[in-house]
Amino acid sequence: MRAVIQRVKEAEVTVEQQATGRVEQGIVALVGFTETDGLDDLDWMARKIARLRIFNDSEGKMNLSVGQVKGKILVVPNFTLYGDVSRGRRPSFTSAARPEVAQQLFDQFVEALGGQGVEIAQGEFGASMQVNIVNDGPVTLIIDTESV
Repeated sequence: MRAVIQRVKEAEVTVEQQATGRVEQGIVALVGFTETDGLDDLDWMARKIARLRIFNDSEGKMNLSVGQVKGKILVVPNFTLYGDVSRGRRPSFTSAARPEVAQQLFDQFVEALGGQGVEIAQGEFGASMQVNIVNDGPVTLIIDTESV
């Protein structure tokens, strides 16, 4: 599992000009899955994202989690995180989970993340989405379960 995390002042995802998810202060998590991802990966990633200390404390140091600042997390499915551009100019997505597998993993991940006590908003799996982000910092991190 791979996630790109952005600390945001606000963000919104729309599908066919209809908002499906919106957060003010919080995190946008773009998430992608492989066929080998399991519940342990999902749980680990959910805990990691919910507990990341990437928000500033009163001294201006990144020392607070999204829950501590009463922020929300906008979760957006993104199979292109597993795009391989090492050969040629057109990405290959053979490492990404098949849609039917990824859909189930996405749903389970959203549930696991919600279980961390943080309010969740989400994009729509399989839809063409537009994501508007006002990045804060910018603070952007890439987290991959393969590196743990």
